[in-house]
Amino acid sequence: MLKFWKWLNELYGWLVIAVFGFVMLIGVWQIYDNYYLFHHTLDHSVLKYKPDPTHTAAEAEESPITDEMVAWLTLDGTHIDYPVMQGKDNVRFLNTDPFGQYSLTGSIFLDSRCTPDLSDSYSVVYGHHMDHGRMFGALDKFLDESYLKQHTSGTLMIGRNAEKVCDLEVFASMRVSAKESIVFDMDQENIRRFIHDHAAVLTAEKEDRLLGLSTCTDANSVTRVIVFCYIIG
Repeated sequence: MLKFWKWLNELYGWLVIAVFGFVMLIGVWQIYDNYYLFHHTLDHSVLKYKPDPTHTAAEAEESPITDEMVAWLTLDGTHIDYPVMQGKDNVRFLNTDPFGQYSLTGSIFLDSRCTPDLSDSYSVVYGHHMDHGRMFGALDKFLDESYLKQHTSGTLMIGRNAEKVCDLEVFASMRVSAKESIVFDMDQENIRRFIHDHAAVLTAEKEDRLLGLSTCTDANSVTRVIVFCYIIG
């Protein structure tokens, strides 16, 4: 009987060690996963390929960014300064970077139903919500009225070679369901009324073209944060 209890105590000890080791492995994996995501998020080294309207088309074509780039989006005072891609569907750039390589954090991309030159009265651009304000991780800050009022300016360079440069004016923000048809089915007739009625922050109402910037609130939520800008020019 004594041997049995000794064996049982040893088994319990090994079980405790195994459980502790398993928990440690999970912790190490989570640390690695966060490290990997952070260091494989599209960083600002991509800025060296940002088009300059004063450069010739030949110079701009040397960029390794694929020809699916349709614009470059910048919001002043934030980390948002990225090429805007557009695929044949809205899955293409969820896990593909602007260089055409697989990436968990994907790209900033224009809805596949929008015209590539963003001439529609309403267009939507998507991006993953990443930590430290990367990709579209800064959009939730615009839900704060004081922050939005301090970060209203930006630039949209349309075309791979910045053939047209437009100013952006951030004017509204909201949380909305990803299933909201007016916002995400490009309901161009009712979107202005929807913003007027549902915006968390609304600072101006004009007749310029609209650009919606959309990101998720977290990986498991159907809620989206969307920031609205006027395209001026």
